[in-house]
Amino acid sequence: MTYPDQGHAHAGAAYTTPLPVPPAPAAYPEHVAAPETAGEDPAPRAKPGRDRYLDLLRAVALVRVVVFHLFGWAWLTVLFPSMGVMFALAGSLMARSLARPAGGVIRSRLRRLLPPMWAFSLVVVPVMFALSWKPVREEGLWWFIKLGSYVLPLGSPPYPEESGSTGGWLELSWADQAVGPLWYIRAYLWFVLASPLLLKAFRRLPWATLLAPVALTAVIGTGLVTVPGAFGEGLLDFAVFGSCWILGFAHNDGLLKQIPRYLAVSSAAMVMGFGLWWASGHLTEEGWNLDEIPLAQATWSLGFCAILLVYAPSWKKLPGRLAGWDSLVTLANNRAVTIYLWHNLLLMAAAHLVDELWNVPWFGDTFDTYIEHSYEVLILIAIWPLLGLAILAFGWVEDVAARRRPRLWPNGADRAGGTRGA
Repeated sequence: MTYPDQGHAHAGAAYTTPLPVPPAPAAYPEHVAAPETAGEDPAPRAKPGRDRYLDLLRAVALVRVVVFHLFGWAWLTVLFPSMGVMFALAGSLMARSLARPAGGVIRSRLRRLLPPMWAFSLVVVPVMFALSWKPVREEGLWWFIKLGSYVLPLGSPPYPEESGSTGGWLELSWADQAVGPLWYIRAYLWFVLASPLLLKAFRRLPWATLLAPVALTAVIGTGLVTVPGAFGEGLLDFAVFGSCWILGFAHNDGLLKQIPRYLAVSSAAMVMGFGLWWASGHLTEEGWNLDEIPLAQATWSLGFCAILLVYAPSWKKLPGRLAGWDSLVTLANNRAVTIYLWHNLLLMAAAHLVDELWNVPWFGDTFDTYIEHSYEVLILIAIWPLLGLAILAFGWVEDVAARRRPRLWPNGADRAGGTRGA
């Protein structure tokens, strides 16, 4: 069983209407879409409440990331481009927040983003050393500077290509799998730091700014120009998902509502069609995995997110049968960083738990064939309680980072006066 990369291969391993003003900042967390939620900063001309449609999109994106990393189905990257969706949602929230002074907004984002990553690193990095990782011997003192990426992820964090043991609880590729999700944290940080300038450029030249990242992807993501090293990896991430981030600006500023819907949807469909056409001529060993085809990923994600945001209904509550998922959607949004950071490592742990079923007396022998045929499905079942344990163990760090009272299970059950406690 393999866990494909979310984003692209070189990342290391492995994804309006202005949003309403919350009644009290402490009552609404911000998450990553992975690191961000829909309720942190005040927005001009907004009404109280929070957009449950955007919350639902973020929760679906997180689930899709977990499922993709387990099964590796390439068609999932076409069905729902999770990383593009999460960047688009985060871009909308960032534009709304920048109604305040940019310096304070950036500090707030960093404060919410980095401590959960530090908690993850404090667990993973010591294990790497305990398993005989000796980077100083291999790379010299320069390695200590690279280690700073676990503190401020402007570059790619270092890790051993092989660690652990074949057949052990930590297989040889465990570090590669565990550290893989940090590419998203790096890309998010780049976008946060660049957003004040990007937003100014967007409001002066909206369409040129929106399409510029696609043009950059066409240059550096197709091999026309090669930018080597960690900077090249970060720049490619920035280019591939830059248009989705800026599309979030357009959603926040109401630009998408000014375009006739038929024109917006037809234009988005043509952009998506180009993405599929490009992908068809540049398939890799993983087939239609758009994560491995930068220009296809950039254009398909842009068109897909545009349609999602053009039709955004701005729900105050989840409607109909979706209301039954309200608490899980709320929990996913309140612990999005934790879920995203830990899911790859926990998928490996879930696989080992399923392997142990063969060692259970009588059960393993009797159901041997059933375990083998439903192996991935059993892992999918096991991953959710493991993620629940990670939420209990590490999720409170997100609250501390946001300067809120730590909570073990913030699923919105604590309501006061009709206001969601989450």
